[in-house]
Amino acid sequence: MSERSESPAAGSLSPSVGWNVVHLFLQAEPGGSEAKRALEAIEQAESHGHQIVTAAILGHKADACVLALGPDLRELRLLQSNLQAAGLSVVDSYVSLTEVSEYAAGAPEEMRRARLYPILPPAGLPAFCFYPMSKRRSPGAENWYRLEYQKRLELMYGHGAVGRNFRGRVLQLVTGSTGVDDFEWGVTLFGAHPDDLKECVYQMRFDEASALYAEFGRFYSGFVGEPEAVFSDAGLL
Repeated sequence: MSERSESPAAGSLSPSVGWNVVHLFLQAEPGGSEAKRALEAIEQAESHGHQIVTAAILGHKADACVLALGPDLRELRLLQSNLQAAGLSVVDSYVSLTEVSEYAAGAPEEMRRARLYPILPPAGLPAFCFYPMSKRRSPGAENWYRLEYQKRLELMYGHGAVGRNFRGRVLQLVTGSTGVDDFEWGVTLFGAHPDDLKECVYQMRFDEASALYAEFGRFYSGFVGEPEAVFSDAGLL
């Protein structure tokens, strides 16, 4: 089965393989938001073949996250514009693409398809976390990109082995953003419980691939739900 996307419709902007992804972190503007228009923006994107995941965010960084992924970059930009027109301010964002890592080149076709064209959100995993990360390459420090491929493959296999211990409790979506956003990957975690996410990230930081070579950005945490419920929980309705 080919991994190449369907031929894009006229005027669309699609990756040759996989999907476009954007995380939009939102707060209501001082004048308030128009819930009906915001919900209609999400429905419109979904009707055009794009998946939307909404999460209520805890803490001061944002009130809600709209994670959108699908074939057309222009459709994701339209979604962002429509949410802003509904009185929701984008206080942070992350742009990336679904991908199959070079270290998973021999993975079964079913696994490759799941990474390129995931079906979200996963059932029974309502806890939510997002963070960006890169591999370290600073002068005078550990440099991931100076390692031979076989060594990097070995380290990533060990990193993945830790993650597999959380199968059924945590689902991880890793999207690539080299040349697209400030870090090299965006990591979205869905968990059965909030402490499942905490334990997963904590344990994975001890393996060599993370302990020596990983650098992390800001973390956002919350819980997934239907758009109307999320906006209500986040105080946007």
